[in-house]
Amino acid sequence: MDRATGIFVDGIGAAAATSGVLTQLQGRIFALLYLHQRSLALEEVAAELEQSKSNISVNIRGLVEWHLVRRTHVAGSRKDHYEAATDFWRVMQEIMERRFRWNLRQVLATVAETERA
Repeated sequence: MDRATGIFVDGIGAAAATSGVLTQLQGRIFALLYLHQRSLALEEVAAELEQSKSNISVNIRGLVEWHLVRRTHVAGSRKDHYEAATDFWRVMQEIMERRFRWNLRQVLATVAETERA
């Protein structure tokens, strides 16, 4: 990975780690996929980020569930390939909305528990 890509991948990973929604590795996976012009196979992502395939697989599933990453099919390949959602600002909005909703649920649950006490 070139220096500029590394800076972006690590920076987005650090931001993700503080989001309360994504892990650092999920942020790094998203950033790597976002920068690539083509979809990447799981093995390619693992090699680029120097992580095990199983670790990438677990983390990428969460990104797929949140619609931040899409599974794609590449003609002639039996492997799953992945690409990032391309609207970067929409992705950031989704992350922040998820964090806000989680915080709101926590507050409402605390209020409800307090009222029952």
